[in-house]
Amino acid sequence: MDTRANRFLPIFFLLAGLGVSTSSAAEPTWTQFRGADRAGIVPDVALPVQWDAKKNIRWRSELPGEGWSSPVTDGKRIYLTAAIPSDKAAAGEDASNGSFDLSLLIIDAETGELQTQQTLIHQTAEETQKIHAKNSHASPTTILDGDRLYSHFGFQGTVCTDLQGKTLWINRDLSFKAIHGNGGSPVLVDNRLVFTCDGASEPFVAALKTDTSELAWKCPRPVEAKKKFSFSTPAVIEVDGKQQIVAPGSNCVLGIEPADGSILWQVDYDGYSVIPQPVYAGGILIVCTSYDKGGLLAIDPRGRGNITETNVLWQLDKGAPKTPTPLMQSGLLYMINDAGVAYCLDAASGDRIWQKRIGGQYSASPLLADGKIYFTSEAGETTVIQASRDFQELARNDLGERTLASLAPLDSSILLRTAKALYRIETP
Repeated sequence: MDTRANRFLPIFFLLAGLGVSTSSAAEPTWTQFRGADRAGIVPDVALPVQWDAKKNIRWRSELPGEGWSSPVTDGKRIYLTAAIPSDKAAAGEDASNGSFDLSLLIIDAETGELQTQQTLIHQTAEETQKIHAKNSHASPTTILDGDRLYSHFGFQGTVCTDLQGKTLWINRDLSFKAIHGNGGSPVLVDNRLVFTCDGASEPFVAALKTDTSELAWKCPRPVEAKKKFSFSTPAVIEVDGKQQIVAPGSNCVLGIEPADGSILWQVDYDGYSVIPQPVYAGGILIVCTSYDKGGLLAIDPRGRGNITETNVLWQLDKGAPKTPTPLMQSGLLYMINDAGVAYCLDAASGDRIWQKRIGGQYSASPLLADGKIYFTSEAGETTVIQASRDFQELARNDLGERTLASLAPLDSSILLRTAKALYRIETP
């Protein structure tokens, strides 16, 4: 896992704080994938450290259908999506067949009671595409914005509803041939809902107008890639007082102007099937680049044009996550790769501080709260460690249920979605 620093960049630049994420204030709700500021960090809130299938479980709520979207919440209600079989073929072992009701689930946060199950899109058998064994037809995470919800189902379309699940608008105009199904979640930038459409051919990034559902802009990816499909959630960052959308895909990551979709900058690499969301702090942008090798780039996003040769600070050629998104705090980069190896790196230089095999397989993105990091495996075991320069394992908590969804906080409790249920984990 060697790192290579860019010799063209002065050392003071590597150490300078050049920007912050678009939101740094603590918020009481978890309103989108990886939280309101998209960092996966819960400031100043102590969450449970120990639990099992019976210990510290406030409630367990059975969920209909299948889905790997992560929970979002306003504190009173919890919102999820699910693909619910609507015929016998869809209910079988091969979820690539049959028809599904792509649905919004609304759950009472106090009791775990399923209050609403609302079909948003009926996906016919003819519209159903083959998905990966780890995927679902409801994997992107919903966005909660005031009195609106935005639920995205990739090539099947996007639906805006009120908080009771009533459809306000629907857009199904951006259909494309997906590979392995849908994955990336949307992000909100002002009055634009932005998401990637990286399928079998002609990959692009799109923005919908949040008031009308009309296409605001479409940004084709300007590079050729043998394998064009990817599944990343864009990032929204602030650089020199201006917002950028950062959208990784096969063979390149783009910095995009939110207003019109024009390309600000581009970094090229050799990689495909990119899943992790970029992370940004202290002026350093971290982008995972490759499914085969597990590559990673640290980028200065202040340039214009193709900045591959000038603005890459350091890189990893292997060992980085292919699916889980890293965490970055106080100049340290924490991550766990799909094979269960956790790392702490110096974010400015890429130097390895520690490396530890946790064990298991990982898809969920980690959560950082109250100085602790939560790594949840696909088998449903969450390992809690101290977020520090010294590796310290605090607990291992096994629910014994498969999970690929990322954790979400609710007050001082944890929401954890498994294949069949949603848990609220809370210390009495």
